[in-house]
Amino acid sequence: MSARREAGTLTRELSPHIVLTAQDFEQLSKLAQAAVDRLPDLASVLLDELERAHVVADGRPEQTVCMGSDVEFRDGTTGKVQTVTLVYPGEADIALGKISVLTPIGIALIGVRAGDSITWRTRAGELRWLTVIAVRAPQTL
Repeated sequence: MSARREAGTLTRELSPHIVLTAQDFEQLSKLAQAAVDRLPDLASVLLDELERAHVVADGRPEQTVCMGSDVEFRDGTTGKVQTVTLVYPGEADIALGKISVLTPIGIALIGVRAGDSITWRTRAGELRWLTVIAVRAPQTL
């Protein structure tokens, strides 16, 4: 049975473990701090996720969503399978499937593994869920 995680609320007992590289942790910490005034709700959720993350010093954890990873997932509502790339806000382009880590779904995806199911609230407040099918390591960042 897959664990579930809901970005934006405190459901840690149901949350899958998340793993971040030291580099991602450092960059995401800076991003969250910079966004506190502009996007306080999202920055707060990202900071909460960073606080509970297990940080690895070397390498990229296999089948784990890191910055620049391609993530294949199944939408729990529609059943549609899609692939997106998790990127920093300045690189985001929905038409190219590049999702910002500073969005509700981006925050929910960071650090999870293939097989995990996660839930998040859209900006409109709708509760959504997905299951990560596969994660491909980034080619370059």
